[in-house]
Amino acid sequence: MPYDRFSRFSLFGLIFLAQADPSLGESLILDEITVRGEQQQTIEENLTIREVRESPSRDIGEALQNLPGLSSVRKGAIANDVVLRGFQRDNLNMFLDGVRLHGGCPSRMDPPSFHFDFAEVESIQVIKGPYDLTNPGGIGGMVNAVSKTPKPGPAANLNLSYGSYNYLDGSATLSYGADRLDGLLGYAHKSSDVPESGDGKLLTDIYPVTSPNRYRAGSIDSSAYDTDTFWIKGGTKIGEGRSELSYSYQDADHVLYPALLMDADYDRTHRLNWMTTLENPTSAISKLFFQAWYNQVDHLMDDTERMSSMPSMMVNRDYMMQTDAETFTFGSKLNGEIPLGPGSLKTGVDFYQRNWDATNESAMWMRYTAQPMIPDVDMNNFGAFAEYNWPLALSVSLKGGARFDYTKVVANDLSDARLASLYQPYFSAALDSETDFKEPSANLQLNWKATDSLEVFTGIASASRPPDQQELFIGLQRTGMAKNWLGNPSLDAPRNNQVDVGAKWTGSKIFASAGIFYSSVNDYINIAEAGDPDGGGELIMARTYENIDAEIWGAEFGSQIALPYDLFAKGTLSYVHGENRDTDQPLSEIPPLSGSLALRYDNGGYFMEVTERFASKQDRVDTSLSEEETAGWAVTDLKAGVNWQRWDLVGGINNLFDKYYLTHLSYQRDPFQSGVKVPEMGIFFYVNLSYHF
Repeated sequence: MPYDRFSRFSLFGLIFLAQADPSLGESLILDEITVRGEQQQTIEENLTIREVRESPSRDIGEALQNLPGLSSVRKGAIANDVVLRGFQRDNLNMFLDGVRLHGGCPSRMDPPSFHFDFAEVESIQVIKGPYDLTNPGGIGGMVNAVSKTPKPGPAANLNLSYGSYNYLDGSATLSYGADRLDGLLGYAHKSSDVPESGDGKLLTDIYPVTSPNRYRAGSIDSSAYDTDTFWIKGGTKIGEGRSELSYSYQDADHVLYPALLMDADYDRTHRLNWMTTLENPTSAISKLFFQAWYNQVDHLMDDTERMSSMPSMMVNRDYMMQTDAETFTFGSKLNGEIPLGPGSLKTGVDFYQRNWDATNESAMWMRYTAQPMIPDVDMNNFGAFAEYNWPLALSVSLKGGARFDYTKVVANDLSDARLASLYQPYFSAALDSETDFKEPSANLQLNWKATDSLEVFTGIASASRPPDQQELFIGLQRTGMAKNWLGNPSLDAPRNNQVDVGAKWTGSKIFASAGIFYSSVNDYINIAEAGDPDGGGELIMARTYENIDAEIWGAEFGSQIALPYDLFAKGTLSYVHGENRDTDQPLSEIPPLSGSLALRYDNGGYFMEVTERFASKQDRVDTSLSEEETAGWAVTDLKAGVNWQRWDLVGGINNLFDKYYLTHLSYQRDPFQSGVKVPEMGIFFYVNLSYHF
């Protein structure tokens, strides 16, 4: 990438920050070490908004890569999909304030984390493994973003980030908290041109000149994304408790996804959430919590930016193919905490309905005849749980509980004729347009504080989730060299049986955590190839889903240490191993050994930090799905910042040596995956200025 004026300005800014006079403020890093040591278990991770604002991360999927055990799937410049210990998609629960979020795109252009902005968020909590009984599903873990709450008095937070390729991220949050009432109002904007990879090519310039999937000349260097988010929250105190109502609207336009065959015209997202907490409502109940929510996503994608949409005898619209998708989710929960015997009992009931509907049109299929790609599928879930926390001794505690879920799934627009003609020929079992699942879950967690500094954790858990609407009922008929894409209505619910052992060491200047895990996943839902069922007939080969038995195991390490002379060191290391036990072959879509090392000078007034991020070669791939090996890599990042009264200024350079590299995770599960991987960004300069009171 040429060193333009912004690049020279960024370098000058870093030199200036390194020479800035320190203020008298105390470093936040020591506080973070203390908090993590006191509150964070070995199966948990926490990401603060400070860590986010010091980086140019465009979304939560990108930001969470800095935590051990987490990685992401890249399809373009934004909307990275979170992967936790090799689990992804609906194997993970993604929440904002406990609200279940789902995107509309069958290719997960808009994963759940895409539908809220960093400026809404105070922190991000991660639970590794199936240890959350308060919500259904989540057999691989849970990610919950916690939104900001108004503080007493008037407050404001203004933030502006600018970087290479016209990267722009601006936000404003205003709030006021009185004795009984409080309110918060926020707005955020994000946009960027298409970034370049380390070889100097745009991320959109990854196709050969003969490919119909390549971008048109006027689109290859266009805007990569443009999003606006607005949110409002109001609350009132109820005794020692609180009730609050919040609403958010997000408008995302012209989002490019080079890894796929189409790009997003728009995403329109509405989120509504009501939460009420009552403290000590009766002498027998210490806390009651009620929540109700609704969210909706409208998603439109097509190939108007690609050469495939050029006018021809077949293509007589602006697009060759288009998918119009909509999803909505609403639900409620009621939880209570009851002192019982030597410990406390937490129990609750919950319900949610998720509807997903997607229609596909293609010039190559009966001249734009609409297909019910996801045929208006309802998923209704009813659940109940109970969890008891028992302090066995001053240094030992045991927590355990169970949950039961009933889920019914109905494909409203899947006719008997389409089920019989398109789906049934590929499967031997008799198929139906509706199904249900009755699944228990349970876990036990033991914590032992061996010394003032050492705490040991062990856990055992078993949890299940229903197959999602796409895995069950997606139906896309195609022609030529393409393959049909079909759900499998006879899928069983996958179950993860997991064991974790870990330990953490804490002190006034150190936090270190290490853990190992083993998961035996029965009926893991995997991609499968289905042969042509009728020879020379209308049907062709297909990609579908099947249940297999799999095992996933690995280990993680994370540490944060305060050294002399205001120096801080931080390191992470993660490894995951996946195996398809049915074939004794590697499980697909498993990240390689990866980690990071960072050294930081921080006196509370200004800081400087250098980070080395790395991943090893991944040669354990599923060749039956044409998964390819990925080379190892290592890149260097620099950043520096200064805090002055109510102002914070941060500048940085990511991928300092402009290396070309690819992360391993591929796109096997996307019906419109192109088979081409998107490289990571090359050298990237950024600066962030924020003001708060």
